Amino acid sequence: MIGYLEGQLLKKEQERILLKVNQVGYEVMLPGFVQQSLADKQVGEQVELYIYYHQTERQPRPVLIGFNLEAEKEFFQSFISVEAIGPLKAVKALSMPVREVARAIEAGDLDTLKRLKGIGSRTAQKIVASLKGRMGKFALIRKEEIVEDKAGGENFIQAVFDVLVNQLGHKTSDARRMIDQALARDPGISTPEALFDEVYRGELP
Repeated sequence: MIGYLEGQLLKKEQERILLKVNQVGYEVMLPGFVQQSLADKQVGEQVELYIYYHQTERQPRPVLIGFNLEAEKEFFQSFISVEAIGPLKAVKALSMPVREVARAIEAGDLDTLKRLKGIGSRTAQKIVASLKGRMGKFALIRKEEIVEDKAGGENFIQAVFDVLVNQLGHKTSDARRMIDQALARDPGISTPEALFDEVYRGELP
């Protein structure tokens, strides 16, 4: 199964691109927010994408769906777990950044969710009912260049730092700041889940 592709951009079309990897061209569908992030990419440039691979008996032709971050792919897998939202519908619906959709879910903001293509009131309610309380991590996603440098730390703090930098796209300095501020607000934090929750609360406007 294909989980990641890195190669040369051969063609850009609406909702999809053609990516050349080791002399093979892969057609990859892109949600709207990923399309926007690749708007400045020119044919011939390198593109790296995390891939959601979809194939079923009812959909025997494989479909590849691309994301910039592993966390975006993880959010997509949660999003399509909602009743009546399949991968192809989700690709068309996700026109705004994952961060904004995740915050809307956590806030129960149905109006924002209904701005997604093909999402009406009933489906928006299902999304909130199914996913609220599980989106804090994704609400922290930043579209930044991923930096490989690691900060000091240990145990759950280091684990949270690694996720903020390597999965959610934060700069190392921002990740350190967010964690330090969360621990200052609640020094009793002792699990990664609790630390993520406190970081998320601190980033809310």
